[in-house]
Amino acid sequence: MKAFWNERYKSADYVYGEKPNAFFASKITSLSPGKLLLPAEGEGRNAVFAASLGWEVWAFDFSEEGKRKAERLAEKNRVAIHYEVCDTNDVRYEADSFDLMGLFFAHFPEGVRATYHRKLAAFVKPGGKLLIEGFRKEHLELSRANPQAGGPKDESMLFSLDILRSDFPDFEWEQLEALTENLEEGSFHQGKSALIRALGTKRKQANH
Repeated sequence: MKAFWNERYKSADYVYGEKPNAFFASKITSLSPGKLLLPAEGEGRNAVFAASLGWEVWAFDFSEEGKRKAERLAEKNRVAIHYEVCDTNDVRYEADSFDLMGLFFAHFPEGVRATYHRKLAAFVKPGGKLLIEGFRKEHLELSRANPQAGGPKDESMLFSLDILRSDFPDFEWEQLEALTENLEEGSFHQGKSALIRALGTKRKQANH
């Protein structure tokens, strides 16, 4: 998978565009800037946008090419981000240290998904926020009809509302919805897409 993403990100173009995800942008602009974590951040579009709003941004991805392009985008926009090349299994941050985490199209294999989600959730402060946008199970049929819609080709890597409720038990959901909408994000998120969008707050008495 690392080789796949390095190859995809190697092009000069930003394959998912330079603009932030629309759901991310709509939510983060209403929050007071703090410390943000963006796992599987790819080419940095969300990280750079958040930094431009005054957030202290930490991001990681296992793609060296993703980091290269993210740092180039940050330089272009005259902002600073902290970006590591790291796998989720190996990443280390302090527990309860982030005000916000954003998981955007961060789809993990079924065998590690719940473990990774719990691990990442532990980095969020009690009272901190979690933003998610990803593809749900029904997206597989849409991506078969239109490969440019993107997303994993393995249904087990796609989300359902119940999966997110189960994987993030320490969060109260202000928004947790399944919807179908057209995406226009670069070359590989184009067209009708089956999505889940979520905004949650970590309970004060969360258990790790």
